[in-house]
Amino acid sequence: MNYILFDDKSWNNLLPLTFTRPVCEIRAGILTIKEKWEKQLGEDLSYITQDYLVQKYPVKIDSENILINGSVIPDKNLIASIKNLRNNAALVKDDMLIAVNLNKDALKEFKYDQFLKYNTSEYQSDILKINWPWEIFTLNGKAIESDFELLTHGRKSQEISSTNNILGKENIFVEENVKMEFATLNATTGTIYIGKDAEIMEGSIVRGPFALCEHSTLKLGAKIYGPTTVGPHSKVGGELNNTVIFGFSNKAHDGFLGNSVIGEWCNLGADTNNSNLKNNYAEVRLWNYESEHFMNTGLQFCGLIMGDHSKCAINTMFNTGTVVGVNANIFGEGFPRNFIPSFSWGGAHGFSVYSLDKAIEVAEKVFDRRGLVLNDIEKDILKTVFEKTTKYRKQ
Repeated sequence: MNYILFDDKSWNNLLPLTFTRPVCEIRAGILTIKEKWEKQLGEDLSYITQDYLVQKYPVKIDSENILINGSVIPDKNLIASIKNLRNNAALVKDDMLIAVNLNKDALKEFKYDQFLKYNTSEYQSDILKINWPWEIFTLNGKAIESDFELLTHGRKSQEISSTNNILGKENIFVEENVKMEFATLNATTGTIYIGKDAEIMEGSIVRGPFALCEHSTLKLGAKIYGPTTVGPHSKVGGELNNTVIFGFSNKAHDGFLGNSVIGEWCNLGADTNNSNLKNNYAEVRLWNYESEHFMNTGLQFCGLIMGDHSKCAINTMFNTGTVVGVNANIFGEGFPRNFIPSFSWGGAHGFSVYSLDKAIEVAEKVFDRRGLVLNDIEKDILKTVFEKTTKYRKQ
């Protein structure tokens, strides 16, 4: 069977994180949503996403295809129900399409919000679905526990050096080539997963649930409160609380980051801090691209949402519920506003347009430092995001 993950309306509501990716490429827990499906199905999956993302995230179509909502997190019961779908049959939940089985011709006419023409059946169990940016960190604890079971079942952890202070050792899994000495890990509050070739430097204190993905580093004396995920190829220092970093991003120095989501290729300067609680304890409002208004999250704790390639200078301060777009460059004293459009350059004293050429030049250097090349496909995506977000910037 050929499986395809499709974007639904949550793609719009998850901006700016989805400006540069399909929804299924969001990391929640240890794995991305796509990786979760591939692990459980034992198949490679492709995408139905926005037109400008297709070159990087192509679709593979076969004679028979099962299309799956890319914002839904899989479990065994859901996968069993999806595998049983016959041609032209759809699985739905509360007027939302979960999955549908379509042949090659029917797929050409597919629209995720027009599923009543299929033979629908209601899925009776609960599902986990990411509709909003803040759900990435609020659901992260459940996602870490689920991924931990998926990745470690039937396997044996590497030995942990006796120099470390360990609580709940049975809830800790360490992959190959991990460097970790004189650290404190408390897994009595949730599982802790340390990925291949990762490093936890001396003096770090970790309280689970926590995931440190492959080739990532906790710097000296880092303080981590779960549920927190540090994606692959990232460096983190200071204090983190209930935060998800997708990958290839750095917060290498002191400073607090809480109830936040950071995309890829971001860099937070030394002593960057975010507020995650309003002084009056009111529920936090967050910018929403779909409505083009601030909307109530229903949360008392909500920090920073930052899109790919954005950077901030030393001593940057982010207010409660700040949304930063793609490729913004933030610096200067004071609190900048809590909606910073993509390709913005400045801070609390005002913003100008961060020119596309300069932004791409920086991105090329960042890729080169990792031994990678920013190819034309990546550049075209950034160009499209620049065009799509023009209306939000002062010209």
